[in-house]
Amino acid sequence: MTKEDKVLVIQEIRDLLQDAKVVYVADLEGLNAAKSSDFRRQAFKNNIKVKVVKNTLLQKAMEQMDVDFSEMFVSFKGNSALMISETANAPAKLIKDFRKKEEKPALKSAYLQETIYVGDENLEALANIKSKEEMLGEIIGLLQSPIQRLVSALQNRSESEEATTEETAPAEETKAEETPAAEAPEAAAEGETPAAE
Repeated sequence: MTKEDKVLVIQEIRDLLQDAKVVYVADLEGLNAAKSSDFRRQAFKNNIKVKVVKNTLLQKAMEQMDVDFSEMFVSFKGNSALMISETANAPAKLIKDFRKKEEKPALKSAYLQETIYVGDENLEALANIKSKEEMLGEIIGLLQSPIQRLVSALQNRSESEEATTEETAPAEETKAEETPAAEAPEAAAEGETPAAE
C-alpha cells in the first residue's frame, strides 16, 4: 500500500468516525468468506456500517479526531473490523447473536455515550444498554400510564353519572304522572264549591 493509499484510507476512516456516536472495534478473524458475508448482511439490515481496517491506519485516523479514543488503542491487535451505528446496543446485539453459532466475532473495544469499553467481557453489558428509541418508548409508556388511568376514571365517572341520571329520570316521570292525578281531585273539589253556592 502506497503512502497515498494510506492517506486515502485514513481519510475514509475519519469520514466514518466524523459524526459517529457509537463506535465498536471487533475481531472477525477466523470467519470464512460465507460467514463474513452473512455478518456484513446482518449488519447492513441493522444499519451498522462495517469496515475491515488495518490497526495502524485506524489508530492514525482516531488520533486526528476531536474525541479521545486513545484508551481503545491497546485492543488494536490482529484482525480489526470497525463498526459504526446510530443505536448504542445494535453492534453488541449483532455480535452476541452471531456468537450463538460461532466463536467470533469478538469485541475488542467500543466507544458510546462518551465512554470507552475495552475487552470482550463488556459485550453482555453493552448488549443490555437501552437504545434511545427503547428509552423513549419506556418514557412515553410511563407518561401515558397515569393519563390513561385518568381518562379511564373520567370515563367510568361519566358512565356512572349517566346511569344515575337514567335511574332518577323514571322516578321523576312517575312523580310527574302522579301529580296531575293528585291535583285533579282538588280541582274537582274547587269546582264543586262554586256549584254548591
